[in-house]
Amino acid sequence: MPYKADEIAVGAGTVDFTPCSKSVLDAPLGSEDARSLSRSFAALADPVRLRVLSMLAAAPDGEICVCDFVTPLAKSQGTISHHLRVLGDVGLVHGQRRGKWVWYSLDRDRLASLREALGS
Repeated sequence: MPYKADEIAVGAGTVDFTPCSKSVLDAPLGSEDARSLSRSFAALADPVRLRVLSMLAAAPDGEICVCDFVTPLAKSQGTISHHLRVLGDVGLVHGQRRGKWVWYSLDRDRLASLREALGS
C-alpha cells in the first residue's frame, strides 16, 4: 500500500509525521504540530528507549536484531519489542523482518527533524 511522503506505516494504518521545517522557538505552534511533536518527545521520555536509540546510533552496521537488545538492557524480548514499537510509531526506528527476527535501524532524518524543532 503506498503512503504519502508525510506518513509512516503503523500496523494497518498510518501516522502523520511531517517534519518541522522550523524551530518551536520561531513562532507559536499550531495544535496539530504540538500534538505530533509531543508524541515524538513522549516516546523519547523513557530511559530504555533512549538506550535503544543510543545502541542503534552506535551500531557498526546501522542495525540491530531485536534479540541483541535483551542482554544489554536486561529486559525481556517482549518488553524490548514494546519499546521498539513505541519508537516505530513516531517514525524514529524502522524494523525489517528476516526469518524469525526483526532487525531495527534508526531513522536519522526523523531524529534530526526533532532536533531542529528544538532549535539546535
